Amino acid sequence: MTTDSYLAIDIGASGGRHILGWLDNGRLLLEEIHRFTNGMEQMDGYLCWDVDKIFDEVLTGLKKCNDIGKIPTSVGIDTWGVDYILLDGVGNRIDPTIAYRDDRTAGMNAEVYKCVSKEELYKLTGIQKMMYNTIFQLMAAKIKTPQILDEAEHMLFMPDYLHYKLCGVMKNEYTIASTSGMLNASDKKWDDEIIDRCKFPRKLFGELVPAGTKLGNLTDEVKKAVGFDCEVVMPPSHDTASAFLAVPAKSENAVYISSGTWSLIGVERAEPICSEASRVADFTNEGGYNYRYRYLKNIMGLWILQSVHKEIGGDMNYSDLVGLARASSYDGIFDVNEERFLSPKSMVQAVRSAFSERNQVEPKSLGDFVRCICRSLALAYAEAIKGLSVLTGTEYEVINVIGGGSQNDFLNEMTAKASGLPVYAGPVEGTALGNIASQMIAFGELSGPEEARNIIMQSFDIRKIVM
Repeated sequence: MTTDSYLAIDIGASGGRHILGWLDNGRLLLEEIHRFTNGMEQMDGYLCWDVDKIFDEVLTGLKKCNDIGKIPTSVGIDTWGVDYILLDGVGNRIDPTIAYRDDRTAGMNAEVYKCVSKEELYKLTGIQKMMYNTIFQLMAAKIKTPQILDEAEHMLFMPDYLHYKLCGVMKNEYTIASTSGMLNASDKKWDDEIIDRCKFPRKLFGELVPAGTKLGNLTDEVKKAVGFDCEVVMPPSHDTASAFLAVPAKSENAVYISSGTWSLIGVERAEPICSEASRVADFTNEGGYNYRYRYLKNIMGLWILQSVHKEIGGDMNYSDLVGLARASSYDGIFDVNEERFLSPKSMVQAVRSAFSERNQVEPKSLGDFVRCICRSLALAYAEAIKGLSVLTGTEYEVINVIGGGSQNDFLNEMTAKASGLPVYAGPVEGTALGNIASQMIAFGELSGPEEARNIIMQSFDIRKIVM
């Protein structure tokens, strides 16, 4: 490769990808180098991440870059939020690394609210209450496994830890830390009052740095393993923060949907909204690139469809599922945000129970399931946009959908119909694009977010859907 390239490692709850990006005559080009599966496993009574396996896959993808002679200038990793890794005083990991879908956080919100009321917590952090937020996970650890917290000297979020393993530098990147429920929304720093009142060890909360920070080069051990050296750059390491950086918005009054396992629907703002009305409406103020705020609502997303597909979909691809949904006449809808859908033993049964408990006709065929899931998601999006409009005082004109869900034409059509707004679908690789763009900005290849978004708009197919 004759021009500088940048490697995004985008890791989600079900899989990860290594994607190289580079500029060629004003266009941003991508090449997938490696893809791997990921998932939660039962370990010692908890639902956990196999962190060693994840890092081995990180190294495998880097080795493939060397094998094909495409050495990146830098590498950056983004993942899902909230999950953390504890390390001892010499930097060794303290297991287990418990996943956000584990049920250990049941009732932990009540324990946190004994220290900080839910109203005050939201006023300080602006973070939507989700039972897996880091603050609730840490409270579970404090109550159930206090010896582990006593032993720990450092807390790194998943991408922080993977960056540390690559280059030996420990930092907490701002966008991923903002998902914890322990950052002050106004000053963008760890909120010492919350930490003290919850009696969490202050030593765990390390230095916060912004997205785009250059951490350093690969360690000697990693260089030997992968066959080359490059710099490690912290992108917006929460995957949605990277995705929002890549949105090629068609209007200033655009709503963004990062559509994948989760659906994150919202807008980018210069200031947070931490009002009581915002808390009651379940909106959140997460950190974005350049210390912007991602004001959004977290909706259960395609996790429900993915789980049903895995359970009864066999070898069908998603275009086949969409075809079944179009052929179905089933008109049932349900609330996709109910906690029953977070980690059920059977998603099919969880969806059926949402109807049977209301004495309504249950979905029967796979097409019925796909249709009612997509329609229910679309209605949830439309309701979120109405709430967003009220809280921000803005009348929104278009919806930009990025990520894997942008390929689901049936869902996008239902979203356009439910909201009454045109939907612009794409690019699919929104998260990787934002990751790559942030690295390019760090090295001066792009001047900033505006240029990055303009190039992304010119480089990728974006479909308009109107109903």
